Order: sequence, then C-alpha cells, then structure tokens
Amino acid sequence: MKNYLFAGSHEHGERAAIIYSLLQTCKLQGIDPAAYLHDVLLRINDHKQSKLRELLPQNWKPLSRNEYATTQTA
Repeated sequence: MKNYLFAGSHEHGERAAIIYSLLQTCKLQGIDPAAYLHDVLLRINDHKQSKLRELLPQNWKPLSRNEYATTQTA
C-alpha cells in the first residue's frame, strides 16, 4: 500500500488502482487507452446501467461514426 501513500486517502488510492487496472486491461487487449477513455466517457451517461459491462475494455467495441452521430442526435 506504500505506492498510494501520497494519494490523499485510502479511498483515493482505491480509485487510482481502479483507473490503473482499466488502463492496463486496455493495453493487454491491444486497445489504445486514450481512445478507449475518450469513447467510453462520451457514451457512459446514455448507456443503460444493465449494459455497463459492454464498456469494460475486454468487451468494448468502439462506435462507428454513423453510430456515434445517431447517439448524439437522439
């Protein structure tokens, strides 16, 4: 736990570990972490809670430009 000594608090250290885990999973899946985060952060507010697993790196499929355009106009 010394790695997170300066995270501010135990909760902040846990949050940082979650983010690091997501980014490392992207790398293991051969996904550009920046592209993943950009896509997921744009989509997450409109995504059904029951389907959030679709946004995990191992299940993630980027939207095509047409799919993205239709979600933005809806």
